[in-house]
Amino acid sequence: MSILSVKDLRVRYSAAGPEVLKGISFEVDEDDFFAIIGPSGAGKSTLIRCINRLIEPTSGQIELYRTDVLSLNARQLRQLRRGMGMIFQEFNLVNRMSVMDNVLSGRLGYVGNLTGLFRLFSKEDIARALSVLHRVGLSDHVDKRADDLSGGQRQRVGIARALMQDPKLLLLDEPTSSLDPKISREVMALIMEIAGEYKVPVLCNIHDVQLAMEFCNKIIGLQDGVKMFDGPTSKMNAKKLDEIYAMEVL
Repeated sequence: MSILSVKDLRVRYSAAGPEVLKGISFEVDEDDFFAIIGPSGAGKSTLIRCINRLIEPTSGQIELYRTDVLSLNARQLRQLRRGMGMIFQEFNLVNRMSVMDNVLSGRLGYVGNLTGLFRLFSKEDIARALSVLHRVGLSDHVDKRADDLSGGQRQRVGIARALMQDPKLLLLDEPTSSLDPKISREVMALIMEIAGEYKVPVLCNIHDVQLAMEFCNKIIGLQDGVKMFDGPTSKMNAKKLDEIYAMEVL
């Protein structure tokens, strides 16, 4: 069953500027771990950020669980974003805050401003935070500052924070680009396991083709804003990869 449908998505950053995305269409099913690959400048990050309207598309259609994302007003969009967990390339943590407080910030879309400001989270939210921190292997780091952690640990905090949103979709924007190869594989394996446990589909912009082939069941290949491939990972081969990366500048 399709939970995310994108049709003829187009993006320009200015009225006179070039199109960054050129009529992209695809669908994500409820059990998908979907990779977006392509050379630098292909539009991968732009595509991910259009889904939750961190970037506003010029035209097209985005439907998430049959909700027309592009028609939502500001209040409706805030509500929708609560169900979109996002994991960032540079972790996007508050360095001076503890691991626990960073994870609890995933509940800010569900609580009042005063609760967030004074960190008056419920016992249920605190118990949930402890549970997800245990799941990502950070039970011993609850009270540490975020900037005292390694890169891999920081990304695990980002994963835990996204899970606190009780997401219906996980958006990953280059989640391993700041990590070494061993830690990258561990992080991708963890995300894949958690996505299966929580039954949440994943859309992942990733620069590492090998990781995409190993962990993702479907792939979109972009080149200069054009969709070059859309299908099961099993259908991807060296010839198609060469076509996708033909414009890569070394």
